[in-house]
Amino acid sequence: MSAPRKSSSITTRVGDRGRTRLFSGEVVSKDSPRTDAYGDLDELVSLLGLARSHARRREVRNRILRLQKDLFVVGSELATDCKACGKLPRRVDAAMVAVLDKDCAGLEEGGRMPRDFVIPGASVAGSFIDLARAVARRCERNVVGLSRRGMVRNSHLIVWMNRLSDYLWLLARFEEKRSTPLRRGKSR
Repeated sequence: MSAPRKSSSITTRVGDRGRTRLFSGEVVSKDSPRTDAYGDLDELVSLLGLARSHARRREVRNRILRLQKDLFVVGSELATDCKACGKLPRRVDAAMVAVLDKDCAGLEEGGRMPRDFVIPGASVAGSFIDLARAVARRCERNVVGLSRRGMVRNSHLIVWMNRLSDYLWLLARFEEKRSTPLRRGKSR
Protein backbone atom coordinates (compact mmCIF):
# COMPACT_ATOMS: atom_id res chain seq x y z
CA MET A 1 0.00 0.00 0.00
CA SER A 2 1.37 3.42 -0.94
CA ALA A 3 1.64 6.35 1.40
CA PRO A 4 -1.18 8.88 1.21
CA ARG A 5 -0.47 11.65 -1.23
CA LYS A 6 0.38 14.90 0.49
CA SER A 7 -1.87 17.74 -0.65
CA SER A 8 -0.28 21.00 -1.70
CA SER A 9 -0.23 23.73 0.90
CA ILE A 10 -1.06 27.38 0.57
CA THR A 11 2.01 28.05 2.73
CA THR A 12 5.11 28.42 0.53
CA ARG A 13 7.38 30.00 3.19
CA VAL A 14 8.78 32.40 0.55
CA GLY A 15 7.07 35.22 2.46
CA ASP A 16 8.91 34.32 5.65
CA ARG A 17 11.86 36.24 4.25
CA GLY A 18 9.77 39.23 3.12
CA ARG A 19 9.63 38.07 -0.48
CA THR A 20 6.87 36.78 -2.73
CA ARG A 21 6.69 35.06 -6.08
CA LEU A 22 4.99 36.78 -9.01
CA PHE A 23 2.54 34.91 -11.20
CA SER A 24 5.29 34.83 -13.83
CA GLY A 25 7.73 33.20 -11.36
CA GLU A 26 10.06 36.05 -10.37
CA VAL A 27 10.69 36.58 -6.66
CA VAL A 28 10.23 40.18 -5.48
CA SER A 29 10.08 42.05 -2.17
CA LYS A 30 6.65 42.10 -0.53
CA ASP A 31 6.82 45.89 -0.40
CA SER A 32 7.47 46.38 -4.10
CA PRO A 33 5.15 48.73 -6.02
CA ARG A 34 3.86 45.73 -7.96
CA THR A 35 2.79 43.83 -4.82
CA ASP A 36 1.20 47.01 -3.44
CA ALA A 37 -0.83 47.29 -6.64
CA TYR A 38 -2.18 43.77 -6.72
CA GLY A 39 -2.63 43.77 -2.94
CA ASP A 40 -4.93 46.77 -3.22
CA LEU A 41 -6.70 45.02 -6.07
CA ASP A 42 -7.28 42.03 -3.78
CA GLU A 43 -8.87 44.43 -1.27
CA LEU A 44 -11.12 45.76 -4.04
CA VAL A 45 -12.28 42.26 -5.04
CA SER A 46 -13.11 41.52 -1.39
CA LEU A 47 -15.03 44.78 -0.95
CA LEU A 48 -17.02 44.00 -4.06
CA GLY A 49 -17.82 40.63 -2.49
CA LEU A 50 -19.31 42.47 0.50
CA ALA A 51 -21.31 44.68 -1.83
CA ARG A 52 -22.52 41.68 -3.82
CA SER A 53 -23.62 39.85 -0.67
CA HIS A 54 -25.74 42.86 0.37
CA ALA A 55 -27.09 43.91 -3.04
CA ARG A 56 -30.86 43.67 -3.26
CA ARG A 57 -31.01 43.55 -7.03
CA ARG A 58 -29.98 40.41 -8.91
CA GLU A 59 -28.73 42.54 -11.80
CA VAL A 60 -26.34 44.38 -9.46
CA ARG A 61 -25.09 41.10 -7.98
CA ASN A 62 -24.44 39.74 -11.48
CA ARG A 63 -22.64 42.91 -12.56
CA ILE A 64 -20.43 42.84 -9.47
CA LEU A 65 -19.58 39.16 -9.99
CA ARG A 66 -18.51 39.91 -13.57
CA LEU A 67 -16.33 42.78 -12.29
CA GLN A 68 -14.74 40.51 -9.70
CA LYS A 69 -13.84 38.03 -12.45
CA ASP A 70 -12.44 40.84 -14.63
CA LEU A 71 -10.36 42.04 -11.69
CA PHE A 72 -8.67 38.64 -11.62
CA VAL A 73 -7.59 39.34 -15.21
CA VAL A 74 -6.21 42.70 -14.05
CA GLY A 75 -4.53 41.08 -11.06
CA SER A 76 -2.83 38.40 -13.12
CA GLU A 77 -1.44 41.10 -15.39
CA LEU A 78 -0.19 43.17 -12.44
CA ALA A 79 1.41 40.06 -10.92
CA THR A 80 3.27 39.22 -14.12
CA ASP A 81 6.52 40.73 -15.34
CA CYS A 82 6.01 42.61 -18.63
CA LYS A 83 8.30 40.19 -20.45
CA ALA A 84 6.00 37.30 -19.56
CA CYS A 85 2.61 38.99 -20.12
CA GLY A 86 2.31 37.45 -23.58
CA LYS A 87 1.92 34.06 -21.87
CA LEU A 88 -1.20 35.13 -19.97
CA PRO A 89 -4.41 33.50 -21.23
CA ARG A 90 -6.25 36.83 -21.09
CA ARG A 91 -5.24 40.47 -20.71
CA VAL A 92 -7.09 43.74 -20.39
CA ASP A 93 -7.87 44.89 -23.91
CA ALA A 94 -10.01 47.33 -25.88
CA ALA A 95 -12.96 44.92 -25.71
CA MET A 96 -12.94 44.98 -21.89
CA VAL A 97 -12.87 48.79 -21.97
CA ALA A 98 -15.76 48.82 -24.46
CA VAL A 99 -17.86 46.62 -22.16
CA LEU A 100 -17.38 49.05 -19.26
CA ASP A 101 -18.16 52.02 -21.52
CA LYS A 102 -21.35 50.33 -22.71
CA ASP A 103 -22.36 49.44 -19.15
CA CYS A 104 -21.75 53.01 -17.96
CA ALA A 105 -23.89 54.38 -20.78
CA GLY A 106 -26.66 51.90 -19.98
CA LEU A 107 -26.70 52.84 -16.31
CA GLU A 108 -26.76 56.56 -17.14
CA GLU A 109 -29.66 56.08 -19.55
CA GLY A 110 -31.56 53.79 -17.22
CA GLY A 111 -32.13 56.11 -14.30
CA ARG A 112 -32.06 59.52 -12.77
CA MET A 113 -28.52 60.34 -11.75
CA PRO A 114 -27.64 62.99 -9.16
CA ARG A 115 -26.06 66.17 -10.50
CA ASP A 116 -24.26 66.88 -7.23
CA PHE A 117 -21.83 65.02 -5.02
CA VAL A 118 -23.48 62.11 -3.25
CA ILE A 119 -23.12 61.32 0.43
CA PRO A 120 -22.66 57.54 0.70
CA GLY A 121 -24.96 55.63 3.01
CA ALA A 122 -28.38 55.37 1.35
CA SER A 123 -28.05 51.55 1.42
CA VAL A 124 -25.58 48.98 2.71
CA ALA A 125 -24.74 47.63 -0.74
CA GLY A 126 -24.48 51.12 -2.22
CA SER A 127 -22.11 52.11 0.59
CA PHE A 128 -19.88 49.11 -0.05
CA ILE A 129 -19.87 49.90 -3.78
CA ASP A 130 -18.89 53.51 -2.97
CA LEU A 131 -16.07 52.24 -0.75
CA ALA A 132 -14.99 49.90 -3.55
CA ARG A 133 -14.96 52.92 -5.89
CA ALA A 134 -12.56 54.74 -3.57
CA VAL A 135 -10.29 51.68 -3.44
CA ALA A 136 -10.54 51.39 -7.24
CA ARG A 137 -9.18 54.95 -7.48
CA ARG A 138 -6.22 53.93 -5.30
CA CYS A 139 -5.68 50.90 -7.54
CA GLU A 140 -5.76 53.18 -10.57
CA ARG A 141 -3.09 55.42 -9.02
CA ASN A 142 -0.95 52.34 -8.38
CA VAL A 143 -1.34 51.16 -11.98
CA VAL A 144 -0.37 54.62 -13.27
CA GLY A 145 2.71 54.51 -11.03
CA LEU A 146 3.66 51.08 -12.36
CA SER A 147 3.22 52.36 -15.89
CA ARG A 148 5.47 55.36 -15.21
CA ARG A 149 8.13 52.95 -13.91
CA GLY A 150 7.81 50.78 -17.02
CA MET A 151 6.41 47.88 -14.97
CA VAL A 152 3.08 47.93 -16.84
CA ARG A 153 3.00 48.53 -20.58
CA ASN A 154 -0.66 47.91 -21.37
CA SER A 155 -2.40 51.25 -21.97
CA HIS A 156 -5.81 49.52 -21.93
CA LEU A 157 -5.19 48.64 -18.28
CA ILE A 158 -5.00 52.29 -17.23
CA VAL A 159 -8.10 53.17 -19.26
CA TRP A 160 -10.06 50.21 -17.81
CA MET A 161 -9.12 51.17 -14.25
CA ASN A 162 -10.22 54.76 -14.89
CA ARG A 163 -13.57 53.61 -16.27
CA LEU A 164 -14.03 51.21 -13.36
CA SER A 165 -14.42 53.93 -10.74
CA ASP A 166 -16.99 55.76 -12.91
CA TYR A 167 -18.87 52.50 -13.38
CA LEU A 168 -18.87 51.78 -9.64
CA TRP A 169 -20.26 55.25 -8.89
CA LEU A 170 -23.08 54.64 -11.37
CA LEU A 171 -23.69 51.13 -10.05
CA ALA A 172 -24.00 52.41 -6.47
CA ARG A 173 -26.61 54.94 -7.60
CA PHE A 174 -28.46 52.22 -9.53
CA GLU A 175 -28.52 49.95 -6.46
CA GLU A 176 -29.67 52.71 -4.13
CA LYS A 177 -32.44 54.08 -6.35
CA ARG A 178 -32.49 57.21 -4.15
CA SER A 179 -29.18 58.88 -3.26
CA THR A 180 -28.46 61.58 -0.72
CA PRO A 181 -27.10 64.61 -2.59
CA LEU A 182 -24.72 66.98 -0.85
CA ARG A 183 -27.17 69.84 -1.43
CA ARG A 184 -30.93 69.37 -1.50
CA GLY A 185 -32.74 69.64 -4.82
CA LYS A 186 -29.76 68.67 -6.97
CA SER A 187 -30.95 65.25 -8.22
CA ARG A 188 -31.79 64.65 -11.85
